[in-house]
Amino acid sequence: MPVTEKDLAEDAPWKKIQQNTFTRWSNEHLKCVNKRIGNLQTDLSDGLRLIALLEVLSQKRMYRKYHQRPTFRQMQLENVSVALEFLERENIKLVSIGESPVGGGLQGVRIKMPTSHVRECRYDLF
Repeated sequence: MPVTEKDLAEDAPWKKIQQNTFTRWSNEHLKCVNKRIGNLQTDLSDGLRLIALLEVLSQKRMYRKYHQRPTFRQMQLENVSVALEFLERENIKLVSIGESPVGGGLQGVRIKMPTSHVRECRYDLF
């Protein structure tokens, strides 16, 4: 079946469903640390909720310190960098991702999580 422009549009129904599903899944895990994600594009940009989610899922702490109150863009990107470094050290393969896409709003990010953490999954976030 050929892919249509409607399927690739920013507001395609499958993208909304996938985004909502991932948000609910994340919030279910973040409950235990009293954090919540309302909007994936904005709430993960400072790195704090991403770090919290990774710590909950892995049951490990970050390998290096991060900014608890990132007020500047550079601090936010450093937090995202800490999270990405953690994933790399845990042998979680990331595809098409760097600190700017996450810090900039997670547009078109793909993450592969191995069985050692959740199970082999692939998330096309948007």
